[in-house]
Amino acid sequence: MKKQNTSLFITQPSLAPLDEFVNILSPAYSSGILTHNGPLVQKLENELCKKLGIKNLVSVVNGTIALQMPLKALQLKGEIITTPFSWIATCSSILWERCRPVFVDVDPKTFNLDPSKIEDAITFRTEGIMPVHVFSNPCDTDAIDVLSKKYGLKVIYDAAHAMFTNYKGKSLLEYGDVSATSFHATKLFNTGEGGACITTNIELHEQLKRIRFFGHNENKEVVEDGFNGKMTEIHAALGLANLEIMDRVLYRRKEIFELYYDKLSDLDFITFQLIDKSSYNFSYMPLVFSSEEHLHNVEKELNKHNIFPRRYFYPSLNTLKVVSQYSLMPNSERLAQRILCLPSYTKLSDENIDHICSLIKNCFNSK
Repeated sequence: MKKQNTSLFITQPSLAPLDEFVNILSPAYSSGILTHNGPLVQKLENELCKKLGIKNLVSVVNGTIALQMPLKALQLKGEIITTPFSWIATCSSILWERCRPVFVDVDPKTFNLDPSKIEDAITFRTEGIMPVHVFSNPCDTDAIDVLSKKYGLKVIYDAAHAMFTNYKGKSLLEYGDVSATSFHATKLFNTGEGGACITTNIELHEQLKRIRFFGHNENKEVVEDGFNGKMTEIHAALGLANLEIMDRVLYRRKEIFELYYDKLSDLDFITFQLIDKSSYNFSYMPLVFSSEEHLHNVEKELNKHNIFPRRYFYPSLNTLKVVSQYSLMPNSERLAQRILCLPSYTKLSDENIDHICSLIKNCFNSK
């Protein structure tokens, strides 16, 4: 089979035309106002609230800071129940705020934290739960809400993947005490680097704004233990430009997902994440193979043709010694060993998808 001339990676940023970014940035460049909650940051926050149908959003410098800020604001100091099937930043944010991550295994079909296993992990030291909406697939928010109320726990959702996802009649970002999302270049909506905290609690919203700016209130008095988590005007300008193309980006990502699914769903060695398409943003294309050997065979074949999927998430976080002492999480570990995300980004062509799917099928047919 013909070798792919141009390398295809797991993702590329969805970017507005450069001149649109420059036009939006120009006033800040002329005025010299590049940070400190400038007009572009404020405009981006307002425009995102309109687009997402939410009331409060605090933009920050990156998605990890967005996870740390609610832990600090809610003064959580003990154990935080979380998922082992996630990116390391989920755990890093907990550790950096001097809390202890406690892993609970995932549902092997949804990939999300399994609520039926949470209660057994709760101790007198438990202060919060940090679930992840994996690949934008909503967690069982009802079950988590019941448990949080029963035990007086705070809920911070890692919603890094969950932009533009609606669930049960509202934005997925409005569940829990706080949702933290990411605007990293690899995400569906990006500001290059960036993120945000979303809460329906106005007092908590104001506190998060103070924390991101060294603890200053509107009078520049230091009233919180804060740090520098501010988004710059440069990143906000990129976000405002990219927001203009979001409808096209969302439409194309769904097209890509459905093309892959139609071409690969009949393969015996592959299964897919259990989702409700009405509550999913199609930002990733995960495949689960029946064995790690099958995954390696496909990855090797694609790499030979300059196609670079990603084992995402791998390894299961409970296996990392730098995070915590090992505890068995069979569903997460098995999933991490067998999952591979295929390239998915706006400029990926139908021909690229055909080529990738043909290589995968030929790999299986040759065995």
